[in-house]
Amino acid sequence: MQRKPCCRGFTLIELLVAITLMALMTVLSWRGLDGISRSQVRLQQQSDDVLALQATLAQWGADLDAMVEQPGTPSLDWDGRALRILRRGSAEPGEGLRVVAWTQRSAAGQWLRWQSPPLLTRGALELAWQKAQVWAQTPGDDDRAREVRTVALEQWQIFYYRGNAWSNPLSSADGPAAAPPAASAPGPGEPAAAPDGVRLVLTLPPGQAINGTLTRDWVRGSIGGGK
Repeated sequence: MQRKPCCRGFTLIELLVAITLMALMTVLSWRGLDGISRSQVRLQQQSDDVLALQATLAQWGADLDAMVEQPGTPSLDWDGRALRILRRGSAEPGEGLRVVAWTQRSAAGQWLRWQSPPLLTRGALELAWQKAQVWAQTPGDDDRAREVRTVALEQWQIFYYRGNAWSNPLSSADGPAAAPPAASAPGPGEPAAAPDGVRLVLTLPPGQAINGTLTRDWVRGSIGGGK
């Protein structure tokens, strides 16, 4: 009598080896997918950082391009903490003027922009000009509601272009070349004339798509346009 062949199954060791290989392949696949996901998140964050910086610098240039001069009223002021700008409104022609201010409230913090409501009277303009300075130091709840956070900064500096030279607006020891021409010197009680150019020097913190020192120059449109 012929014996039927016996069906042979997997041994316990073979099953354990197969399960181990499957588990290893699963781990490797998961780590690969996780790496791809992390790379996508990092690239998206870098893209967002670049777009935020571009939008912020575009707004900075737009504020300076829209700067206006009013008799007896400063149009630009840098006190070492905040830069205040008197500019035209951007919504519609009859909107009036606005005061905008830029500041970094704390070290290694956000660069902030503040904007007043439309100003139609000289009294409202003077009040907004003072309020912009207060906002940079001790902002209230109403002031915080009007501020916009832009990009992270380690520090920032401002320089003015006057008399064919860049100088620190706060320095009282500017050389003769940095002084404005005598013909443009303000009279008693009058605000100083706006400079011909403004240099912005930003120090961006590490860990961002763009970091280190970034310099942007703006020049009056009448002598060359912003850049």
